Amino acid sequence: MSSNNLSQTAEADEQQAVSMQVREPAGAQSNGGGNAEDASKAAKRSRSKRALIISVAAVAVIATTYFAWNAYRYEETDDAQVDGHVMPLSAKISGQIEGVHVIEGQFVHASDVLVTIDPADYNVAAEQAHANLANALATAASSHWSVPITSTTVQSTLDSAKTAVANAEAGLKGAEHNFESAKAALTQAEANAAKSDADLERAKQLVAREDISRQQYDQAVASATANRALVSSAESAVHASEQSVQQAQGKVLQAKSDLQTAKTAPQQVSLIRANALAADAQASQRRAQFAQAQLNLSYTIIRSPVTGIIGKKSVEVGQNVSIGQEMLEVIPLDDVWITANFKETQLAHMRAGQSVEIKVDAYGRKWKGRVTNIGGGTGAVFSLLPPENATGNYVKVVQRVPVRIDFDRITGQDFNAEGLLKPGLSVLPDVRVR
Repeated sequence: MSSNNLSQTAEADEQQAVSMQVREPAGAQSNGGGNAEDASKAAKRSRSKRALIISVAAVAVIATTYFAWNAYRYEETDDAQVDGHVMPLSAKISGQIEGVHVIEGQFVHASDVLVTIDPADYNVAAEQAHANLANALATAASSHWSVPITSTTVQSTLDSAKTAVANAEAGLKGAEHNFESAKAALTQAEANAAKSDADLERAKQLVAREDISRQQYDQAVASATANRALVSSAESAVHASEQSVQQAQGKVLQAKSDLQTAKTAPQQVSLIRANALAADAQASQRRAQFAQAQLNLSYTIIRSPVTGIIGKKSVEVGQNVSIGQEMLEVIPLDDVWITANFKETQLAHMRAGQSVEIKVDAYGRKWKGRVTNIGGGTGAVFSLLPPENATGNYVKVVQRVPVRIDFDRITGQDFNAEGLLKPGLSVLPDVRVR
């Protein structure tokens, strides 16, 4: 009902009251001022009633205008909830649970110890890895010390081999000279023996005719015998010199072979250096194994990665866990947001950055926030069984689109320090779109 209609109704009531007063009988008017007073009161009541009706009408108009204006400027939905990350903590190693230090729903800080696994086996593995590392480091150090020693040794061996070759070649030349001298001495001895043999034949003929004395003949015989002995001696000297030459040649060959071996000095040094590098690689491998053993030992203590609340706990003391087995969940409370599923008809003027007033049903409190983004599709598109609208039984349904809303945060203050905002709580977001 409008204010004009209410005013007309009030005026009609007032006119009716006046007409009733006019129609009263004259006898009633003779009663004095009593009737006049009643008429005045009725008129006042009529005016008050009219003023009240006008006021109520004005309030109704103002309220209707206000709510219509707000409905024009804001979009809201009750299909909204607090969202957040759920961090499942799983075992990185296998072992037996030694202690569980939290319960479900407990508030924990980052780095708090949640679960411990029996570390005995991993302590032994770490000590063994440390011993292997020490051995590898010692081997690597020894290999590096061998490099300069081997380099000096092989260089000295090379120099000695070169000297030996020179000495062997000089010895061969000397033996060859001796061999030539022995052959010359043999030739001379053979010539002397031939001459003495010829002189002996002549002496035989002369002594037979007694042209020479027996003494001269004996001297010829002795000279021939001596020269033949010299030939035998010279022949032995030649054979000995020949053996010396062969021995000298063998020494030269051996010296040259030793020189060829000594010439592999760079390769030998390279081999020692390669062995040293291999020892370094082995040490690096042992170091990595030791680091892994230390990591495995550290994995026996499971700490909370964030500040939050323990969700589902599925581990107990004495239980054997394997790698990757989920033990409990931590819900961080400083990283929560709102997921509001608005109808597609409400998104015409909704944009990222628009301010939002968020009412949480659980507490009756309001938080401030802003639209972060609008989902890439409706909820039905990402469902496990999306609708098949191409079928013949299609019914049009207003779809909903998820909208992310982030809370306003004050720099330097811990957001949600009281832990009031938890994933799953129902909220009522009111987005100002105009």
